[in-house]
Amino acid sequence: MDDRYRIAPSVLSADFARLGEEVRAVEAAGADLIHFDVMDNHYVPNLTVGPLVCAAVRPHLRIPIDVHLMVEPVDGMVADFADAGANLISFHPEASRHVDRTLGLIRERGCKAGLVFNPATPLAWLDHTLDKVDLVLLMSVNPGFGGQRFIDSVLPKIAEARRRIDAHGGAREIWLEVDGGVKTDNIAQIAAAGADTFVAGSAIFGSKDYAATIREMRTRLAGARRA
Repeated sequence: MDDRYRIAPSVLSADFARLGEEVRAVEAAGADLIHFDVMDNHYVPNLTVGPLVCAAVRPHLRIPIDVHLMVEPVDGMVADFADAGANLISFHPEASRHVDRTLGLIRERGCKAGLVFNPATPLAWLDHTLDKVDLVLLMSVNPGFGGQRFIDSVLPKIAEARRRIDAHGGAREIWLEVDGGVKTDNIAQIAAAGADTFVAGSAIFGSKDYAATIREMRTRLAGARRA
Protein backbone atom coordinates (compact mmCIF):
# COMPACT_ATOMS: atom_id res chain seq x y z
CA MET A 1 0.00 0.00 0.00
CA ASP A 2 1.25 3.48 -0.90
CA ASP A 3 1.08 5.40 2.36
CA ARG A 4 1.33 8.73 0.52
CA TYR A 5 -2.35 8.45 -0.32
CA ARG A 6 -5.56 8.07 1.66
CA ILE A 7 -9.01 7.02 0.44
CA ALA A 8 -12.05 8.30 2.36
CA PRO A 9 -15.42 6.82 1.37
CA SER A 10 -18.25 9.29 1.97
CA VAL A 11 -21.24 7.92 3.87
CA LEU A 12 -23.43 10.35 1.94
CA SER A 13 -23.65 7.62 -0.71
CA ALA A 14 -24.04 4.69 1.69
CA ASP A 15 -27.22 2.74 2.39
CA PHE A 16 -28.46 4.50 5.54
CA ALA A 17 -30.72 1.59 6.43
CA ARG A 18 -27.52 -0.47 6.91
CA LEU A 19 -25.06 2.24 7.91
CA GLY A 20 -23.13 0.27 10.53
CA GLU A 21 -22.72 -2.62 8.12
CA GLU A 22 -21.72 -0.23 5.32
CA VAL A 23 -18.93 1.50 7.25
CA ARG A 24 -17.58 -1.82 8.47
CA ALA A 25 -17.57 -3.07 4.89
CA VAL A 26 -15.58 -0.15 3.48
CA GLU A 27 -13.11 -0.31 6.34
CA ALA A 28 -12.60 -4.02 5.61
CA ALA A 29 -12.28 -3.12 1.91
CA GLY A 30 -9.26 -0.93 2.65
CA ALA A 31 -10.55 2.58 3.40
CA ASP A 32 -8.22 4.85 5.36
CA LEU A 33 -10.89 7.25 6.68
CA ILE A 34 -14.67 7.56 6.75
CA HIS A 35 -15.91 10.91 5.43
CA PHE A 36 -19.01 12.51 6.98
CA ASP A 37 -20.74 15.19 4.90
CA VAL A 38 -22.75 17.30 7.35
CA MET A 39 -25.29 19.56 5.58
CA ASP A 40 -27.72 21.91 7.30
CA ASN A 41 -30.18 23.02 4.57
CA HIS A 42 -28.92 26.54 5.28
CA TYR A 43 -25.31 26.90 4.21
CA VAL A 44 -26.00 24.26 1.53
CA PRO A 45 -29.34 23.14 0.03
CA ASN A 46 -29.58 19.73 1.65
CA LEU A 47 -29.96 18.14 5.08
CA THR A 48 -27.93 15.10 6.07
CA VAL A 49 -26.46 13.72 9.30
CA GLY A 50 -25.71 15.11 12.74
CA PRO A 51 -23.59 14.14 15.74
CA LEU A 52 -25.95 11.33 16.80
CA VAL A 53 -25.23 9.44 13.58
CA CYS A 54 -21.50 10.00 14.00
CA ALA A 55 -21.69 8.64 17.56
CA ALA A 56 -23.73 5.66 16.35
CA VAL A 57 -21.15 4.53 13.79
CA ARG A 58 -18.05 5.30 15.88
CA PRO A 59 -18.12 1.90 17.67
CA HIS A 60 -18.20 0.16 14.29
CA LEU A 61 -14.91 1.71 13.15
CA ARG A 62 -11.22 1.58 13.96
CA ILE A 63 -10.23 4.12 11.29
CA PRO A 64 -10.61 7.91 11.73
CA ILE A 65 -13.84 9.81 11.05
CA ASP A 66 -13.34 12.87 8.85
CA VAL A 67 -16.20 15.33 9.43
CA HIS A 68 -16.89 18.00 6.80
CA LEU A 69 -19.16 20.68 8.24
CA MET A 70 -21.31 22.38 5.61
CA VAL A 71 -23.16 24.34 8.27
CA GLU A 72 -23.56 27.93 9.38
CA PRO A 73 -22.77 28.89 12.11
CA VAL A 74 -19.99 26.42 12.75
CA ASP A 75 -18.72 26.75 16.31
CA GLY A 76 -21.68 25.17 18.08
CA MET A 77 -21.23 21.94 16.10
CA VAL A 78 -17.54 21.50 16.83
CA ALA A 79 -17.89 20.20 20.39
CA ASP A 80 -20.84 17.98 19.47
CA PHE A 81 -18.92 16.18 16.73
CA ALA A 82 -15.74 15.97 18.79
CA ASP A 83 -17.75 14.33 21.56
CA ALA A 84 -19.37 12.03 18.97
CA GLY A 85 -16.00 10.61 17.98
CA ALA A 86 -14.77 12.74 15.09
CA ASN A 87 -11.02 12.76 14.50
CA LEU A 88 -10.86 15.51 11.88
CA ILE A 89 -13.28 18.44 11.57
CA SER A 90 -13.24 20.77 8.57
CA PHE A 91 -15.37 23.82 7.85
CA HIS A 92 -15.88 26.50 5.22
CA PRO A 93 -14.24 29.82 6.18
CA GLU A 94 -17.22 31.78 4.81
CA ALA A 95 -19.41 30.05 7.42
CA SER A 96 -17.37 31.25 10.41
CA ARG A 97 -17.22 34.81 11.70
CA HIS A 98 -13.83 34.12 13.28
CA VAL A 99 -11.87 31.49 11.34
CA ASP A 100 -8.89 31.50 13.70
CA ARG A 101 -11.17 30.98 16.71
CA THR A 102 -12.99 28.09 15.05
CA LEU A 103 -9.70 26.39 14.15
CA GLY A 104 -8.66 26.78 17.77
CA LEU A 105 -11.91 25.28 19.04
CA ILE A 106 -11.42 22.19 16.89
CA ARG A 107 -7.88 21.61 18.06
CA GLU A 108 -8.77 22.30 21.69
CA ARG A 109 -11.26 19.42 21.45
CA GLY A 110 -8.48 17.06 20.39
CA CYS A 111 -9.35 16.90 16.68
CA LYS A 112 -7.35 17.80 13.61
CA ALA A 113 -8.62 20.98 11.95
CA GLY A 114 -9.27 21.70 8.30
CA LEU A 115 -10.46 24.45 5.99
CA VAL A 116 -12.72 23.73 3.02
CA PHE A 117 -12.71 25.66 -0.25
CA ASN A 118 -15.60 25.64 -2.71
CA PRO A 119 -14.67 25.74 -6.41
CA ALA A 120 -14.96 29.57 -6.50
CA THR A 121 -13.53 30.25 -3.01
CA PRO A 122 -10.03 31.79 -3.21
CA LEU A 123 -7.12 30.14 -1.44
CA ALA A 124 -6.20 33.49 0.12
CA TRP A 125 -7.76 32.28 3.38
CA LEU A 126 -4.63 30.13 3.75
CA ASP A 127 -2.36 33.18 3.93
CA HIS A 128 -2.83 33.47 7.69
CA THR A 129 -3.99 29.97 8.67
CA LEU A 130 -1.59 27.34 7.31
CA ASP A 131 0.22 27.19 10.64
CA LYS A 132 -3.06 26.17 12.28
CA VAL A 133 -4.54 23.65 9.83
CA ASP A 134 -3.94 19.93 9.45
CA LEU A 135 -6.08 19.55 6.35
CA VAL A 136 -6.95 21.60 3.27
CA LEU A 137 -10.07 20.26 1.56
CA LEU A 138 -10.84 21.39 -1.97
CA MET A 139 -14.35 20.86 -3.28
CA SER A 140 -14.35 19.72 -6.90
CA VAL A 141 -18.13 20.07 -7.08
CA ASN A 142 -20.44 22.70 -5.65
CA PRO A 143 -21.42 21.40 -2.20
CA GLY A 144 -24.86 20.15 -1.31
CA PHE A 145 -25.38 16.92 -3.24
CA GLY A 146 -23.56 13.68 -3.93
CA GLY A 147 -22.99 12.10 -7.30
CA GLN A 148 -21.91 15.26 -9.13
CA ARG A 149 -19.35 15.43 -11.92
CA PHE A 150 -15.79 16.55 -11.17
CA ILE A 151 -15.13 20.20 -12.15
CA ASP A 152 -11.93 20.06 -14.22
CA SER A 153 -11.05 23.71 -13.57
CA VAL A 154 -10.29 22.75 -9.94
CA LEU A 155 -7.13 20.89 -11.05
CA PRO A 156 -4.96 24.06 -11.23
CA LYS A 157 -6.32 25.05 -7.82
CA ILE A 158 -5.18 21.72 -6.40
CA ALA A 159 -1.71 22.39 -7.81
CA GLU A 160 -1.67 25.87 -6.27
CA ALA A 161 -2.76 24.52 -2.88
CA ARG A 162 0.02 21.94 -3.08
CA ARG A 163 2.57 24.68 -3.80
CA ARG A 164 1.36 26.67 -0.81
CA ILE A 165 1.52 23.66 1.51
CA ASP A 166 4.98 22.64 0.33
CA ALA A 167 6.29 26.22 0.58
CA HIS A 168 4.93 26.50 4.12
CA GLY A 169 7.07 23.65 5.38
CA GLY A 170 6.78 23.23 9.13
CA ALA A 171 6.99 20.17 11.33
CA ARG A 172 3.32 19.24 10.99
CA GLU A 173 2.02 17.33 7.97
CA ILE A 174 -0.86 19.04 6.15
CA TRP A 175 -3.12 16.82 4.08
CA LEU A 176 -4.57 17.99 0.77
CA GLU A 177 -7.97 16.40 0.29
CA VAL A 178 -10.29 16.56 -2.73
CA ASP A 179 -14.03 15.90 -2.56
CA GLY A 180 -16.47 15.64 -5.46
CA GLY A 181 -16.65 13.46 -8.53
CA VAL A 182 -13.57 11.40 -7.62
CA LYS A 183 -13.62 8.17 -9.65
CA THR A 184 -11.23 5.42 -10.65
CA ASP A 185 -10.73 7.05 -14.04
CA ASN A 186 -9.66 10.48 -12.72
CA ILE A 187 -8.04 9.78 -9.34
CA ALA A 188 -4.52 9.57 -10.82
CA GLN A 189 -4.96 12.96 -12.52
CA ILE A 190 -6.12 14.48 -9.23
CA ALA A 191 -3.12 12.96 -7.44
CA ALA A 192 -0.78 14.27 -10.14
CA ALA A 193 -2.10 17.77 -9.44
CA GLY A 194 -1.02 17.38 -5.80
CA ALA A 195 -3.82 15.79 -3.77
CA ASP A 196 -3.04 13.03 -1.27
CA THR A 197 -6.47 12.31 0.25
CA PHE A 198 -9.52 11.41 -1.84
CA VAL A 199 -13.18 11.48 -0.86
CA ALA A 200 -15.20 9.06 -2.96
CA GLY A 201 -18.89 8.48 -2.37
CA SER A 202 -20.87 7.02 -5.25
CA ALA A 203 -17.72 5.63 -6.89
CA ILE A 204 -17.29 3.26 -3.93
CA PHE A 205 -20.73 2.79 -2.38
CA GLY A 206 -22.33 2.61 -5.83
CA SER A 207 -20.02 -0.21 -6.90
CA LYS A 208 -20.77 -3.91 -6.52
CA ASP A 209 -17.42 -4.69 -4.90
CA TYR A 210 -16.04 -2.06 -2.50
CA ALA A 211 -12.69 -3.80 -2.12
CA ALA A 212 -12.18 -4.14 -5.87
CA THR A 213 -12.98 -0.46 -6.40
CA ILE A 214 -10.58 0.68 -3.69
CA ARG A 215 -7.88 -1.64 -5.05
CA GLU A 216 -8.37 -0.16 -8.51
CA MET A 217 -8.07 3.35 -7.08
CA ARG A 218 -4.81 2.40 -5.38
CA THR A 219 -3.50 0.86 -8.60
CA ARG A 220 -4.25 4.09 -10.45
CA LEU A 221 -2.61 6.11 -7.66
CA ALA A 222 0.50 3.97 -7.82
CA GLY A 223 0.94 5.09 -11.41
CA ALA A 224 0.33 8.77 -10.72
CA ARG A 225 3.17 11.19 -11.35
CA ARG A 226 3.01 14.56 -9.65
CA ALA A 227 3.69 17.50 -11.98
